[in-house]
Amino acid sequence: MKTLHLCIVPGLEGPQPAIQQAAAIIRRGGLVAFPTETVYGLGANALDREAVLRIFAAKQRPAWDPIIVHACSIAMAESLVTAWPPAALKLAERFMPGPLTLLLPRRDIVPDVCTAGLPKVGIRIPAHPAALALIEAAGVPIAAPSANRFGHTSPTTVSHVERDLGGRIDAILDAGPAEVGVESTVLDPTTDPPVIYRPGGVSREQIEAILGPVRLAEPELTPRQRQERPLSGTPLRDGLPPESLESPGLGIRHYAPRAALALVNNEEEMKQAIARHRTRGERVGLMLPQGWLGEAAPGECTVFAWGPFDQPETLAQRLYEGLRWLDECDVTVIICPLPPEAGLGLAIRDRLRKAAK
Repeated sequence: MKTLHLCIVPGLEGPQPAIQQAAAIIRRGGLVAFPTETVYGLGANALDREAVLRIFAAKQRPAWDPIIVHACSIAMAESLVTAWPPAALKLAERFMPGPLTLLLPRRDIVPDVCTAGLPKVGIRIPAHPAALALIEAAGVPIAAPSANRFGHTSPTTVSHVERDLGGRIDAILDAGPAEVGVESTVLDPTTDPPVIYRPGGVSREQIEAILGPVRLAEPELTPRQRQERPLSGTPLRDGLPPESLESPGLGIRHYAPRAALALVNNEEEMKQAIARHRTRGERVGLMLPQGWLGEAAPGECTVFAWGPFDQPETLAQRLYEGLRWLDECDVTVIICPLPPEAGLGLAIRDRLRKAAK
């Protein structure tokens, strides 16, 4: 399959030809990678079961992992669910469009394949003009996980998408790099207290300022899940019914580079980890915060300049870019510090810990 490269024309007044072409592909059941403010998503008509199944095939994504459905308005979002509780309304007024996904009871028009057979669907309205224009032009909600092979580092640029999915999907809609850099927060507002299943672009503190205390889910895998659920997109063996994840983003190993990922808590631990891995003969890559280690590569380490460690917005925006770049440099281990949990730091820690499993 030849993957079309459709470019948004900056400053063009009126309809964008790239948007119209991408929308036509969506309407006829095809797959289009498109930009959101968080990462690039791989989109299909969310109401077309066969089209959504093509997402799973292209990504090599297992059926037990549900997919977020993207809408272009509150009205479209409400049409997909049976209830829009007061907590959801408060959050929507503040964070939609934006990097927040709400888990709500779905209507029958949403195929089971979107929700892994579960009764709730993740709904969000992206805060990216190209994404909103695409959904509006297509006239249907768009199911879209991140536009990468299952378990791999999420894509924040078109080149990332091309490396993972080029030749496997119909088109890529190019509107430049993503701004937030980590996926949306996934929240169930129907429980007491509300549950964050995946930290993301809207922080826990921002949500609690509106709803009060929320709980951060800590998924517990059964022994069977731990034994049988694969670490990649390989389908489960025949005869073993999967136990679906409650939310997108709960995979046991996710967002992972090819290289091993070693996590540290501070600069001193990074120094110790460098020495340890160099002694083992590893090709060491560093996600190096500004000012650490004198910003010089110790020995033969490969360094990605991550940014100021006290600016989680910058760290989030450059996280996946750095992991992918170090992979391209053919390092065997990437040493990365965990930022504090406050704000976007919680989401960064979540991604790094899942990538390191």
